[in-house]
Amino acid sequence: MVYTLAASTLTVAAPIGCDGSSAEGAEPAAAHTSAPSDVVVTGADEEMLVLEVTAANRIVVRLPRVEVGQGITTAVAMMIAEELDARLADVDIPLAEARTKGNQYTGGSNSVSSLYGPARQLAATARARLVTAAAERWHLPARTLRTRDTTVVAPDGRSVTFGSLTASAARIRRPAVSSKPKPASRHRVIGRPTTRIDARDIVTGKARYAGDLSVAGAKPTVVARPPTLGGKVVSVDDRAARALPGVRAVVTIAGGVAVVADSFHHAFKARDALRITWAPGPLAALSDAAIRSRLRAAVPLLGTPLLGTRQVTGEFEFAFVSHAPMEVLTAVADVRADRAELWFSSQTPMDARDVIASAVGLPASKVRVHVIRGGGSFGRRLNYDAAIEAALISKAAHRPVKLMWSRADDIRHGRMRPASHHRIRASHAGGRVVAFTHVMASVNESYGKEGLSGQGGVTGRAITTTSRGGRAPAAGPLSSDDGLYNFGRVSGDLGGVELAMPLGAWRSVDSGTMRTAEEIVVDEVARNLGKDPVAFRRTTLRNKAVKAVLDKAATAGNWGRTMPTGQAQGVAVHEEYGSCVACLVEIDATDPKNARVTKVVMAADVGTAVNPRGLEAQLMGTAVDGISTVLLAGLHIDRGAVREGSFADFHYARQRHAPLHFEAHIMPSRRDPGGAGELGVPAAAGAVANAYARATGSRPRRFPINF
Repeated sequence: MVYTLAASTLTVAAPIGCDGSSAEGAEPAAAHTSAPSDVVVTGADEEMLVLEVTAANRIVVRLPRVEVGQGITTAVAMMIAEELDARLADVDIPLAEARTKGNQYTGGSNSVSSLYGPARQLAATARARLVTAAAERWHLPARTLRTRDTTVVAPDGRSVTFGSLTASAARIRRPAVSSKPKPASRHRVIGRPTTRIDARDIVTGKARYAGDLSVAGAKPTVVARPPTLGGKVVSVDDRAARALPGVRAVVTIAGGVAVVADSFHHAFKARDALRITWAPGPLAALSDAAIRSRLRAAVPLLGTPLLGTRQVTGEFEFAFVSHAPMEVLTAVADVRADRAELWFSSQTPMDARDVIASAVGLPASKVRVHVIRGGGSFGRRLNYDAAIEAALISKAAHRPVKLMWSRADDIRHGRMRPASHHRIRASHAGGRVVAFTHVMASVNESYGKEGLSGQGGVTGRAITTTSRGGRAPAAGPLSSDDGLYNFGRVSGDLGGVELAMPLGAWRSVDSGTMRTAEEIVVDEVARNLGKDPVAFRRTTLRNKAVKAVLDKAATAGNWGRTMPTGQAQGVAVHEEYGSCVACLVEIDATDPKNARVTKVVMAADVGTAVNPRGLEAQLMGTAVDGISTVLLAGLHIDRGAVREGSFADFHYARQRHAPLHFEAHIMPSRRDPGGAGELGVPAAAGAVANAYARATGSRPRRFPINF
């Protein structure tokens, strides 16, 4: 149902069909009807997606999602421009503030799929009213008019801008033309590769992030943090720090000691001048070896294999991984006695507002959260550690603050993908797999229970709802109830080890490790049966769409071509979010400790690809994620501390590790969009691992391989 809001300009609203409590993988509810309602709603219902046509001929939609580089603002602008026949340059997609109800969850690769119906219906409804308003002005039949470039055009060539019609269109109750969205056959914007609407602003520095904001009185702030995870302040000597120029306040919080100063230079100098005695954190006796041992012991038993079968087995370890977005965590907070206002990038702003309100002792109605674009996330901004700290520091210091976590702060004390241990057994007989079992254990977070870094009970609810991205851990192939492959009896189980460390949903959540391990085993089963890995997958995949993307990647990547010694191809597939992808990788592992992925070919079926160029960028990013987490990037735990502290030792892929050749093939489709943001990670990681195994003749079991 689409509503007209009581306003002096044309303002229409559609409900967003995605419940926040089950946002991960949820299907969008129907948000459109063949004829818009005559109901006039006073005020903007916060559960709505609202479109306004301004007198300045701008189309404005406040987006209840956050832009973190994934291109959602461009995708929504394209949907709106398509149905309105507006110029893309005339569409503005600002980010909505934290609302009091509805769904503002950005995650689970569901933003495009949840907004596709409401956004198009919203624009189609507005177009019908604008055309009707023009018809009344010109005394012409509405069916003779057309729309183009944010104008309505008459048969004789006369034109009028949407902006000049907006007031009269707002009074239209029954439009004279259909308000149904266009069929896919008439799309001229959706499906066309499009440069991001914010590209120029990003590269010229015009785009504003939290660190760019100038909030009145907000002073730069940094925090001295303990050497171990969860360490506590025993005593502080801040005399030398307070004596330095530019220092405004020194505040002790549960997670460390904050310094507020006139500049970040002054703040860092004063932080380093603090003399702090720390109590060790709860993990001070634990290092990697002990954690891996606990995980191995927590993995459930595989059980007895089927009689008369042979087994292919694998045992896999995956390290902790930092999100490490390029923009470090930054939050501006102004907490007063009777109200609070914050600015930061958040994938869960409604939860953030409620938790911050509780932390500072205010009603949620007195806390205002401005959602700011983020310079990357990969799941990191589902949590809002920095915003809680900023609010607590602002309250204690009695002044607005601009808190910045350093790179070392986030890598050593921020959220990370949990380490996990997997055992897989594929039982085969008669040339086919008849049973497949995948059991695993991962580190589970007791972070909220332990009260680490001062967030403790304050963020307990947020940890519960977002630490694994909203999706319950799954065992066995994740693609469907019956599994991605026709592997007979598929089963699995899950164990865990609770540790007081800050974990978070990392891009593709459980699939990134589970599918990687499974795709390695699929290759090993094929080898055991004497079959080509691609041919074996083709005969066992259940879904025709997955077979199609596999065939496309194999053909485009020239699968099976002869390669020099030490070089090889690898392949893997994945299906999730109503989409599927295949990845073919070529690797040069002549030096196994410095392997280089030289070529990546990906093919994806995501339904309607609103912006194929944006999808290609997403797939390219997932390829780099796969290269990084399989070959290079992980975190070590040394006696309760994270060893890595910057990109100097957290070895995420650099330009020299990127493939020399990358291509993405988007399969044509007219069905509604599925998810794409996280889709490619498991396939890319699996393909890199399989290519490395074939190039080196090894059986990789611990990731990253060079760790």
